[in-house]
Amino acid sequence: MGECNNCTRERALTGEDDVTVAFHKVVSHDNQSQFYNRQEEDEHGDDEQTDETVHLRINYLKDEDVEEKHRARGSENVLEGGEKESLLCVLPAFCTGGKETASSEEGKPPEEQPKKCPGLGLFYAFLATVFFSIIALLVKTIEGVHAIEISAIRCFFQMLFVIPLLIYHKTGFLGPRDKRIYLVLRGFLGSNAMILLYYAVQQMPLADATVIMFSNPVFTSLLAWLFLKERCTIWDCVFTVFTLTGVILIARPPFLFGEHLGGIEGNYTKHVKGTLAAFGGAIAAAFTFVILRKMGKSVHYYLSVWYYAVIGLLECIITTSVLGEWNLPFCGRDRWMLMLIAVLGIAGQTFLTKALQNEKAGPVSLMRTVDVVLAFFFQFVFFHRAPTWWSLGGALCVVLSTSGVALRKWYNSSRKS
Repeated sequence: MGECNNCTRERALTGEDDVTVAFHKVVSHDNQSQFYNRQEEDEHGDDEQTDETVHLRINYLKDEDVEEKHRARGSENVLEGGEKESLLCVLPAFCTGGKETASSEEGKPPEEQPKKCPGLGLFYAFLATVFFSIIALLVKTIEGVHAIEISAIRCFFQMLFVIPLLIYHKTGFLGPRDKRIYLVLRGFLGSNAMILLYYAVQQMPLADATVIMFSNPVFTSLLAWLFLKERCTIWDCVFTVFTLTGVILIARPPFLFGEHLGGIEGNYTKHVKGTLAAFGGAIAAAFTFVILRKMGKSVHYYLSVWYYAVIGLLECIITTSVLGEWNLPFCGRDRWMLMLIAVLGIAGQTFLTKALQNEKAGPVSLMRTVDVVLAFFFQFVFFHRAPTWWSLGGALCVVLSTSGVALRKWYNSSRKS
């Protein structure tokens, strides 16, 4: 188990903390005769070894200078009559005051780090995707409440949830001075992305709004090239063209598809409003991701969520007051659904963060494509609206583009590692 250089039989170290150490003494075969003369009560054969357990109660020295002296002086223990002994520790010496002795460092094998559960990050990403899809379904179901008011309620409960976390992690409420401008922009753009998504869901079919909003990874790559000077390849241009094609297939402008369009909710004006809102929300979300990438890990995640909730709440209150859209939701189901939207929003963001901590961004982005599938499923089951071929074609273009971006990033990161 390694040599104990600090162990002697004649003395006991002194210090502040007590440590009980058990040593095992082995006497070599060559010096058996001398050892037997001194130990008359022991009578054994010539080829056996004599084991004796010596329990020493020693005090570990915290002073490094004294510890070095004992380490040098106790490296070899020479007994009277020329007898050398090798003392083998039965028990390793444990750390006192956050330090370990040299014997424990030499003899103890390196600790194995706990293995992560394979697929745990993807499971977290799947849960986040399901929660976000349910939120979009609930927003579509609630009647008589404007999208901005729904956003305000979610921001309010999210703010209440983040306050104790900020106090626990001791991050403060303002953040680093040189990062505050980025935090303000993150809160403003992130809350606008949420408001625009909710508005798009209320104005157009659920699946169409979700597909357009899901195109933000493609725009993130382009904005990162413009503002962060990241590399932009020909594949980024191809994915962008595919994404815009998918958006056009879903929007179906009259000058390309004629005046009579099927598969839309209400009139075409609402459909265009929803399309523009979803597209603007995708751009705002892409800007948000670029800002988060710019800040990196210098700002705690909960501080970023705090700015998102506070600025979003202030923006929603001001906007609804100006528009005169502030209405109390109906008693019963609608109020419970608003509460559920807030809880699922917090849970979705938490699981998405855990997913990115346990898995690379590429696989997580691929798992988020389930959001599109769930949107079509919810639209068919709860609203009895079958998707048109144009919507399916547009969804296919967007999903292929975002999946291509995710796969390319996954491949590049794996090759670098």
